[in-house]
Amino acid sequence: MNDKSKWDVRDNPERKRFEIDLGDGAVAIAEYNLMAGKIMFSHTEVPESHEGQGVGTALIEAALASARERGLEVIPTCPFFAAYMKKHAEVQDLLVPHYRKILGLPD
Repeated sequence: MNDKSKWDVRDNPERKRFEIDLGDGAVAIAEYNLMAGKIMFSHTEVPESHEGQGVGTALIEAALASARERGLEVIPTCPFFAAYMKKHAEVQDLLVPHYRKILGLPD
């Protein structure tokens, strides 16, 4: 079982990404772009040596929690973000309305 709490996710606004320092010189990232009232998550990258350890999920959960805190609607152009949001009803209220249709969710 993975312990997501072991991952320290930090927002790096200068680089427009959430990051996890994986402790071995590698960094996992979730890139974003801010717009008026919205945040678009465009790319998530987890080094191959750290796949399957919950790193990507920790990035997404922290990024979506930040969007909620800041009152931002989410545009998940990153396939990993889109798949997560499609599967997790508890975050679907964050979606920009037209993305519900794109993800095949009811209005």
